[in-house]
Amino acid sequence: MIPPLPAFLIGLASGAVLAALAAARSLRRRAMRTLEAERRAQASERLAELGSMTSGLAHEIKNPLSTLNLNAQLLREDILDSNLPEETRAAVTRRVDALARETLRLKDILSDFLQFAGRMRLDPQPRDLRELISELVDFFQPQADRAGVLLRVDVPGVPVMARVDAGLLKQALLNLAINAVQAMTPEGQARPGERRGELMFRLELDSTGDEARLSVIDHGPGIPEERRATIFRPYASTKPGGSGLGLATTRRIIEEHGGTITLYNGPSGGACFTLRLPLGGPLPRAEA
Repeated sequence: MIPPLPAFLIGLASGAVLAALAAARSLRRRAMRTLEAERRAQASERLAELGSMTSGLAHEIKNPLSTLNLNAQLLREDILDSNLPEETRAAVTRRVDALARETLRLKDILSDFLQFAGRMRLDPQPRDLRELISELVDFFQPQADRAGVLLRVDVPGVPVMARVDAGLLKQALLNLAINAVQAMTPEGQARPGERRGELMFRLELDSTGDEARLSVIDHGPGIPEERRATIFRPYASTKPGGSGLGLATTRRIIEEHGGTITLYNGPSGGACFTLRLPLGGPLPRAEA
Protein backbone atom coordinates (compact mmCIF):
# COMPACT_ATOMS: atom_id res chain seq x y z
CA MET A 1 0.00 0.00 0.00
CA ILE A 2 1.39 3.41 -1.04
CA PRO A 3 1.46 5.82 1.89
CA PRO A 4 -0.42 9.13 1.35
CA LEU A 5 1.60 12.19 0.49
CA PRO A 6 2.09 14.73 3.24
CA ALA A 7 -0.32 17.64 3.12
CA PHE A 8 2.41 20.22 2.49
CA LEU A 9 3.60 18.27 -0.59
CA ILE A 10 0.04 18.15 -1.92
CA GLY A 11 -0.21 21.91 -1.35
CA LEU A 12 3.06 22.52 -3.16
CA ALA A 13 1.99 20.37 -6.08
CA SER A 14 -1.38 22.08 -6.31
CA GLY A 15 0.26 25.50 -6.19
CA ALA A 16 2.71 24.50 -8.92
CA VAL A 17 -0.13 23.25 -11.13
CA LEU A 18 -2.12 26.43 -10.61
CA ALA A 19 0.94 28.56 -11.33
CA ALA A 20 1.64 26.57 -14.50
CA LEU A 21 -1.97 26.97 -15.64
CA ALA A 22 -1.87 30.71 -14.98
CA ALA A 23 1.39 31.04 -16.90
CA ALA A 24 -0.05 29.04 -19.80
CA ARG A 25 -3.13 31.24 -19.90
CA SER A 26 -0.97 34.37 -19.85
CA LEU A 27 1.20 33.04 -22.69
CA ARG A 28 -1.89 32.11 -24.69
CA ARG A 29 -3.36 35.58 -24.21
CA ARG A 30 -0.10 37.19 -25.28
CA ALA A 31 0.14 34.94 -28.35
CA MET A 32 -3.43 35.80 -29.33
CA ARG A 33 -2.74 39.50 -28.79
CA THR A 34 0.40 39.24 -30.95
CA LEU A 35 -1.53 37.55 -33.77
CA GLU A 36 -4.28 40.14 -33.54
CA ALA A 37 -1.72 42.97 -33.57
CA GLU A 38 -0.10 41.48 -36.69
CA ARG A 39 -3.50 41.22 -38.38
CA ARG A 40 -4.25 44.85 -37.55
CA ALA A 41 -0.80 45.90 -38.77
CA GLN A 42 -1.47 44.24 -42.13
CA ALA A 43 -4.85 45.98 -42.36
CA SER A 44 -3.17 49.28 -41.47
CA GLU A 45 -0.59 48.77 -44.21
CA ARG A 46 -3.36 48.18 -46.75
CA LEU A 47 -5.14 51.32 -45.52
CA ALA A 48 -1.90 53.29 -45.78
CA GLU A 49 -1.45 52.12 -49.38
CA LEU A 50 -4.98 53.28 -50.15
CA GLY A 51 -4.20 56.58 -48.46
CA SER A 52 -1.07 57.04 -50.57
CA MET A 53 -3.06 56.40 -53.74
CA THR A 54 -5.81 58.86 -52.85
CA SER A 55 -3.86 61.56 -51.00
CA GLY A 56 -2.58 63.05 -54.25
CA LEU A 57 -6.13 63.36 -55.53
CA ALA A 58 -7.30 64.84 -52.23
CA HIS A 59 -4.56 67.48 -52.33
CA GLU A 60 -5.49 68.34 -55.90
CA ILE A 61 -9.06 68.93 -54.70
CA LYS A 62 -8.00 70.98 -51.65
CA ASN A 63 -6.00 73.48 -53.71
CA PRO A 64 -8.92 74.72 -55.85
CA LEU A 65 -11.11 74.73 -52.75
CA SER A 66 -8.71 77.17 -51.13
CA THR A 67 -8.86 79.36 -54.22
CA LEU A 68 -12.64 79.14 -54.24
CA ASN A 69 -12.85 80.19 -50.59
CA LEU A 70 -10.48 83.11 -51.11
CA ASN A 71 -12.51 84.36 -54.08
CA ALA A 72 -15.72 84.00 -52.09
CA GLN A 73 -14.27 86.29 -49.42
CA LEU A 74 -13.19 88.84 -52.05
CA LEU A 75 -16.60 88.65 -53.70
CA ARG A 76 -18.28 89.27 -50.36
CA GLU A 77 -16.21 92.42 -49.86
CA ASP A 78 -17.11 93.64 -53.36
CA ILE A 79 -20.80 93.04 -52.71
CA LEU A 80 -20.71 94.95 -49.44
CA ASP A 81 -18.99 97.87 -51.21
CA SER A 82 -21.40 97.83 -54.15
CA ASN A 83 -24.34 100.10 -54.85
CA LEU A 84 -26.85 97.26 -54.92
CA PRO A 85 -30.11 97.76 -53.02
CA GLU A 86 -29.79 96.74 -49.37
CA GLU A 87 -32.20 93.82 -49.70
CA THR A 88 -30.41 92.45 -52.77
CA ARG A 89 -27.00 92.96 -51.20
CA ALA A 90 -28.05 91.06 -48.05
CA ALA A 91 -29.49 88.15 -50.05
CA VAL A 92 -26.39 87.81 -52.26
CA THR A 93 -24.09 88.07 -49.24
CA ARG A 94 -25.93 85.21 -47.53
CA ARG A 95 -25.44 83.03 -50.60
CA VAL A 96 -21.74 83.84 -50.80
CA ASP A 97 -21.36 83.11 -47.07
CA ALA A 98 -23.08 79.73 -47.58
CA LEU A 99 -20.68 78.98 -50.44
CA ALA A 100 -17.67 79.83 -48.24
CA ARG A 101 -18.97 77.68 -45.35
CA GLU A 102 -19.51 74.65 -47.58
CA THR A 103 -16.07 75.13 -49.13
CA LEU A 104 -14.45 75.09 -45.68
CA ARG A 105 -16.51 72.05 -44.70
CA LEU A 106 -15.25 70.17 -47.77
CA LYS A 107 -11.67 71.10 -46.86
CA ASP A 108 -12.23 69.77 -43.32
CA ILE A 109 -13.65 66.51 -44.69
CA LEU A 110 -10.63 66.08 -46.94
CA SER A 111 -8.25 66.82 -44.04
CA ASP A 112 -10.01 64.24 -41.85
CA PHE A 113 -9.82 61.69 -44.66
CA LEU A 114 -6.11 62.29 -45.22
CA GLN A 115 -5.45 61.84 -41.50
CA PHE A 116 -7.51 58.65 -41.37
CA ALA A 117 -6.23 57.01 -44.54
CA GLY A 118 -2.58 58.06 -44.32
CA ARG A 119 0.22 56.25 -42.55
CA MET A 120 -0.05 56.76 -38.80
CA ARG A 121 3.36 56.99 -37.15
CA LEU A 122 3.29 56.55 -33.39
CA ASP A 123 5.89 57.90 -30.98
CA PRO A 124 5.19 55.71 -27.92
CA GLN A 125 6.69 56.98 -24.69
CA PRO A 126 6.21 55.86 -21.06
CA ARG A 127 3.29 57.84 -19.61
CA ASP A 128 1.18 57.63 -16.49
CA LEU A 129 -2.32 57.22 -17.95
CA ARG A 130 -3.77 59.03 -14.93
CA GLU A 131 -1.86 62.19 -15.86
CA LEU A 132 -2.91 61.86 -19.49
CA ILE A 133 -6.59 61.71 -18.45
CA SER A 134 -6.10 64.71 -16.16
CA GLU A 135 -4.61 66.74 -19.02
CA LEU A 136 -7.50 65.82 -21.29
CA VAL A 137 -10.10 66.75 -18.66
CA ASP A 138 -8.44 70.13 -18.07
CA PHE A 139 -8.56 70.81 -21.81
CA PHE A 140 -12.16 69.61 -22.27
CA GLN A 141 -13.60 71.19 -19.10
CA PRO A 142 -14.70 74.51 -20.70
CA GLN A 143 -16.63 72.73 -23.45
CA ALA A 144 -18.29 70.43 -20.92
CA ASP A 145 -19.24 73.43 -18.74
CA ARG A 146 -20.86 75.20 -21.68
CA ALA A 147 -22.90 72.08 -22.43
CA GLY A 148 -23.87 71.58 -18.77
CA VAL A 149 -22.06 68.24 -18.48
CA LEU A 150 -20.30 67.21 -15.27
CA LEU A 151 -16.93 65.50 -15.80
CA ARG A 152 -15.89 62.75 -13.39
CA VAL A 153 -12.64 60.80 -13.13
CA ASP A 154 -12.17 57.40 -11.51
CA VAL A 155 -8.52 56.29 -11.50
CA PRO A 156 -6.33 54.06 -9.29
CA GLY A 157 -4.30 55.55 -6.48
CA VAL A 158 -1.04 54.32 -8.03
CA PRO A 159 0.57 55.16 -11.38
CA VAL A 160 -0.60 53.21 -14.44
CA MET A 161 2.41 53.38 -16.74
CA ALA A 162 2.02 52.52 -20.41
CA ARG A 163 3.94 53.17 -23.62
CA VAL A 164 1.61 55.36 -25.66
CA ASP A 165 1.65 58.22 -28.11
CA ALA A 166 0.09 60.76 -25.75
CA GLY A 167 -1.07 63.17 -28.46
CA LEU A 168 -2.84 60.52 -30.52
CA LEU A 169 -4.36 58.79 -27.51
CA LYS A 170 -5.76 62.09 -26.21
CA GLN A 171 -7.20 62.72 -29.67
CA ALA A 172 -8.96 59.35 -29.56
CA LEU A 173 -10.39 60.08 -26.11
CA LEU A 174 -11.38 63.59 -27.17
CA ASN A 175 -13.38 62.19 -30.10
CA LEU A 176 -15.28 59.96 -27.66
CA ALA A 177 -15.86 62.82 -25.22
CA ILE A 178 -17.17 65.16 -27.91
CA ASN A 179 -19.56 62.50 -29.20
CA ALA A 180 -20.80 61.78 -25.67
CA VAL A 181 -21.47 65.45 -24.89
CA GLN A 182 -23.28 65.93 -28.20
CA ALA A 183 -25.43 62.86 -27.49
CA MET A 184 -26.39 64.18 -24.05
CA THR A 185 -27.01 67.77 -25.18
CA PRO A 186 -28.60 67.72 -28.64
CA GLU A 187 -30.13 71.17 -28.09
CA GLY A 188 -26.73 72.86 -27.67
CA GLN A 189 -25.41 75.18 -24.97
CA ALA A 190 -26.87 74.93 -21.48
CA ARG A 191 -28.28 77.76 -19.41
CA PRO A 192 -26.04 78.96 -16.52
CA GLY A 193 -26.10 76.37 -13.73
CA GLU A 194 -28.08 73.84 -15.77
CA ARG A 195 -26.87 70.23 -15.46
CA ARG A 196 -27.71 67.95 -18.38
CA GLY A 197 -25.60 64.88 -17.82
CA GLU A 198 -22.37 63.31 -16.61
CA LEU A 199 -19.31 61.97 -18.39
CA MET A 200 -16.86 59.69 -16.60
CA PHE A 201 -13.32 58.63 -17.48
CA ARG A 202 -12.55 55.37 -15.64
CA LEU A 203 -9.11 53.75 -15.60
CA GLU A 204 -8.48 50.21 -14.34
CA LEU A 205 -5.70 47.65 -14.46
CA ASP A 206 -6.53 44.24 -15.90
CA SER A 207 -6.25 41.33 -13.47
CA THR A 208 -3.25 40.04 -15.45
CA GLY A 209 -1.36 43.26 -14.78
CA ASP A 210 -0.25 43.64 -18.40
CA GLU A 211 -3.21 45.60 -19.75
CA ALA A 212 -5.07 48.82 -18.87
CA ARG A 213 -8.81 49.37 -19.34
CA LEU A 214 -9.88 52.95 -20.01
CA SER A 215 -13.63 53.57 -20.23
CA VAL A 216 -15.52 56.66 -21.37
CA ILE A 217 -19.05 56.46 -19.90
CA ASP A 218 -21.91 58.87 -20.57
CA HIS A 219 -25.52 59.25 -19.43
CA GLY A 220 -26.95 59.82 -22.89
CA PRO A 221 -29.51 57.81 -24.85
CA GLY A 222 -27.06 55.02 -25.69
CA ILE A 223 -26.33 53.52 -29.10
CA PRO A 224 -29.22 51.82 -30.95
CA GLU A 225 -28.70 48.11 -31.52
CA GLU A 226 -28.83 48.47 -35.30
CA ARG A 227 -25.90 50.95 -35.26
CA ARG A 228 -23.47 49.07 -33.04
CA ALA A 229 -22.16 46.78 -35.78
CA THR A 230 -21.27 49.72 -38.06
CA ILE A 231 -20.50 52.56 -35.66
CA PHE A 232 -16.72 52.31 -36.11
CA ARG A 233 -16.89 52.21 -39.90
CA PRO A 234 -15.90 55.31 -41.90
CA TYR A 235 -18.78 57.62 -42.81
CA ALA A 236 -21.23 55.77 -40.57
CA SER A 237 -22.09 58.96 -38.65
CA THR A 238 -25.71 60.10 -38.46
CA LYS A 239 -24.82 63.58 -37.13
CA PRO A 240 -25.55 66.43 -39.52
CA GLY A 241 -22.36 68.14 -40.62
CA GLY A 242 -20.08 65.44 -39.20
CA SER A 243 -17.23 63.95 -41.25
CA GLY A 244 -18.12 60.40 -40.24
CA LEU A 245 -14.48 59.62 -39.45
CA GLY A 246 -14.23 60.45 -35.74
CA LEU A 247 -14.94 56.98 -34.32
CA ALA A 248 -13.17 55.26 -37.21
CA THR A 249 -10.04 57.32 -36.47
CA THR A 250 -10.38 56.58 -32.75
CA ARG A 251 -10.48 52.84 -33.41
CA ARG A 252 -7.49 53.06 -35.70
CA ILE A 253 -5.45 54.96 -33.09
CA ILE A 254 -6.25 52.34 -30.44
CA GLU A 255 -5.46 49.45 -32.77
CA GLU A 256 -2.17 51.08 -33.77
CA HIS A 257 -1.31 50.95 -30.06
CA GLY A 258 -1.98 47.19 -30.11
CA GLY A 259 -5.26 47.63 -28.24
CA THR A 260 -8.97 47.18 -28.81
CA ILE A 261 -12.10 49.28 -28.35
CA THR A 262 -15.53 47.91 -27.52
CA LEU A 263 -18.95 49.45 -27.00
CA TYR A 264 -21.89 48.57 -24.83
CA ASN A 265 -24.90 50.37 -23.39
CA GLY A 266 -25.22 50.67 -19.63
CA PRO A 267 -28.16 49.02 -17.80
CA SER A 268 -29.61 52.43 -16.92
CA GLY A 269 -28.88 54.04 -20.28
CA GLY A 270 -25.87 55.74 -21.74
CA ALA A 271 -22.98 54.38 -23.76
CA CYS A 272 -19.64 53.02 -22.55
CA PHE A 273 -16.61 52.81 -24.82
CA THR A 274 -13.85 50.69 -23.29
CA LEU A 275 -10.29 50.89 -24.56
CA ARG A 276 -7.90 48.05 -23.74
CA LEU A 277 -4.25 49.02 -24.03
CA PRO A 278 -1.20 46.79 -23.51
CA LEU A 279 1.09 48.41 -20.96
CA GLY A 280 4.14 47.37 -22.99
CA GLY A 281 3.04 49.50 -25.92
CA PRO A 282 2.50 48.62 -29.59
CA LEU A 283 4.55 45.92 -31.24
CA PRO A 284 7.51 47.26 -33.22
CA ARG A 285 6.86 47.39 -36.94
CA ALA A 286 9.45 47.07 -39.67
CA GLU A 287 9.79 50.21 -41.75
CA ALA A 288 8.65 49.93 -45.34
